[in-house]
Amino acid sequence: QVQLVESGGGLVQDGGSLRLSCAASARTFSTYTMGWFRQVPGKEREFVAAISPSGLSTPYADSVKGRFAISRDNAKNTVYLHMNSLKPEDTAVYYCAAAQGYYSGRYHYSSQTYAYWGQGTQVTVSS
Repeated sequence: QVQLVESGGGLVQDGGSLRLSCAASARTFSTYTMGWFRQVPGKEREFVAAISPSGLSTPYADSVKGRFAISRDNAKNTVYLHMNSLKPEDTAVYYCAAAQGYYSGRYHYSSQTYAYWGQGTQVTVSS
C-alpha cells in the first residue's frame, strides 16, 4: 500500500507560480511512475503530467506544456509539479498518483493506470 500526501496548493494571482509536492510512503518509490491530475467540479479528472521511474520521460498535457514542469527526487520519495504562468483555467484540485513500473505512450494519460492517489490539494488562480 502506498500513501501519497500532496502539499503546496493555495491562492495565486494570474501569471503567478506555485510548486506542488507529493510525498510517497513507498519503500521502492524509484520503481513507480508518478502522475499529476486535476479536477474541477462537474468535470472528469484530467491528466496534467507524468514522470517515469528514472525521471527521463516526462509527458505533459498540451494545456500545460511549456508552463508546468514535473520532477522527482527518489532519495526523498517526493515528486514535484512546478507551475508557472498560471491562468484562471488552471484552478482545480490537483491530485498526485502512483503506478508501479514503467508505462509508455497513452498509458500515462489514463487515470486507470494509477492504483494509488493522494487526497488532493486546491489550486486557485485569481484573475
